[in-house]
Formats: sequence, structure tokens, C-alpha cells
Amino acid sequence: MGTSLKDIAIKLGLSKTTVSWVLSGKGDERNISRETQQKVFQCAKELSYVPNGLARSLNTGYSRTLGLIIPSISDSFYSTIANKIEEEACKAGYALMIASSNSDQETEDNIIKVYEEKQIDGLIIAPTKLSLRGIERLVSKKIPLVLIDRYYPDMDISYVVIDNEEASYELVRRMYRSGCRKVALVTTNSYLLTMSMRARGYEQAVRDSGFELNRDLFCEVPIVGYQEHIQPLLADLFDNVPDIDGVFFTSHILLIEALKFFQGRGIDLSDGKLSLASMRSEPLLRILAPRLNVAHFPEEEMGENAVRMVLEQIDSRKSGIESPAESVILKCDLDFVY
Repeated sequence: MGTSLKDIAIKLGLSKTTVSWVLSGKGDERNISRETQQKVFQCAKELSYVPNGLARSLNTGYSRTLGLIIPSISDSFYSTIANKIEEEACKAGYALMIASSNSDQETEDNIIKVYEEKQIDGLIIAPTKLSLRGIERLVSKKIPLVLIDRYYPDMDISYVVIDNEEASYELVRRMYRSGCRKVALVTTNSYLLTMSMRARGYEQAVRDSGFELNRDLFCEVPIVGYQEHIQPLLADLFDNVPDIDGVFFTSHILLIEALKFFQGRGIDLSDGKLSLASMRSEPLLRILAPRLNVAHFPEEEMGENAVRMVLEQIDSRKSGIESPAESVILKCDLDFVY
């Protein structure tokens, strides 16, 4: 047999009722101290306590389960955020369901439907391009919802993002200040607000550096099959403008693939003749591209804020209070090569 409420109560010297209140999310309501609640959650975890989700949901109307939808769990950016969200959810006594949309609208909408059927208490999602059907349904049902990394400016939904435009601007501006005269933009998925903001930062930095925008320095790589597409597109870029002295990548995954191109072209990245900048990095890039200018993303802070925001919405819903949408814009740590 598995661990029971009685087992936890005996181990902690508490009443079974107290343990039940804590694990059902009524600890604050019953004036149980945060310290005691944390001990109960920790003990339940150590004893591998598995609650009867159906019974709990029927009794309280809440499943103590959160849902998370991200484009890809294999992307280290999203996996880092997911790990932090899971950690914070566990601390608060919530389980986490994770699914990847693969940036596909239909897949995302189907996942949302499944989550609704599972009666999750709240959802955190990095939405796809036009995933409004599922989002609007969640909003109409007043299901606690927080968007991460991407958001819809015209919709009153809580979100946590990074300051994409400022980080991009500062990276490119620094490249021009260090002597660059022709900095190319290599991007993808320009229809996404995230990427369009990074492009805007690039464009403003070019103008503020006293140069005109040159469309020959723009390169957009289709995200589907980008590993194959990026090689010929970069070849066209450097053939058309052979004296490029800097490249700004709006995503680190594009830079990783571009390194193969630079190697094939015999471009030495260690001599500083070609300046590189990227939104986000990977440890390996510090070895392969030691002179990389990079914006480091606050992934863990994003995860912490997302969980805090969705839990606050859940608490407000329990109290019958409609909480206003909250927006959190986080700064990146910028690492420049002089």
C-alpha cells in the first residue's frame, strides 16, 4: 500500500485533519503556519505520497495541478524555465504537467483541451503565432493563465518576458562602437513578437550609430529545417556583402549552426575581425566563439515569476476576486568582448 495521510500525520506529530487541510490547499484558510505547511509538503514528497486526485478535485474543486506548454522541451532555454517552474510548483504543493507544442497551433490547442479535461488549476504557456482559439477559451472561462517569453499586446493577460528590444539594441550598438561598419542580422520567425522586437532593437542601433539600414544585411532563416536552410542563406549573405564585419543572431540556435558555415569558409573567429553577438548563449559557444557578445537570459527568474503570478490568480479565484493582469519585463545580463 502507498503512503496515507495518517502516515504523514504520525511522522510529523500532527492530526490527520491538519495534514489533509494542508495538502488540499486550505492551509492558509485554516491559519496553519507556513512552516508547518512546508513540513507537510516536504514529508509528503519524501514518503512519495500520491493523493487521490479525483476525490480531492471533487471535494475542493481544485486539482493542485498546473499545466505548462512550451515550444520544445529540447530547447535548453525552455527546459531551464520548465525545471524552475516545476521546482517552484513543487514548493507550493502543486504537480506540473508539461507538454511541447512544437510551435504548432493545432497541437497547442489540443494540449489546452486536454489540460482543461484534466481540470488543471492554472496554465503557463509560451504561445505559438496565432494560438488565439485556446487562449481566448481559457480567458473566457477565467482559468488562471500566464504567458511566458511571448505575449499578445492587445489581450489583457498576465505575462513575463525579457526586454528583447533593449538587449538587442545594446548588443548591436556596442558592436558599432567597437568599430563595426556592416553588421548583418540573422533571424527567424519574424512574425513572432519576440523576434520582431529583437529586429527593432537591431534597426534602431544601426540608425543611432549613424548608418542606414541595408536590406542586403538581413537574413531570415525558416525555423523548420533551419539546420539545412541556414548554410545556403549565409552563403548568399556573405557573397552579396563580402565585407561584413559583424553578425547579430537573434537566437543562439542559429549561431550554433552558423559556426559550421564559418568553419567551412575558413573564417577565424578568434582574431576579432568578424564580431559576433547573440541573444542567449550555451557553454560550448564560449569555446567555439570565445569573442562572442551575448545577452544572458534570466530563465530562472522567468520561471519564478510565472509560478508566482499563476498561483496569485488561483488564490484570487478561490476568494472570488478577479485579479488584474500583471506584466513583468526582465532585463538581460549583457556580456561584451572588448
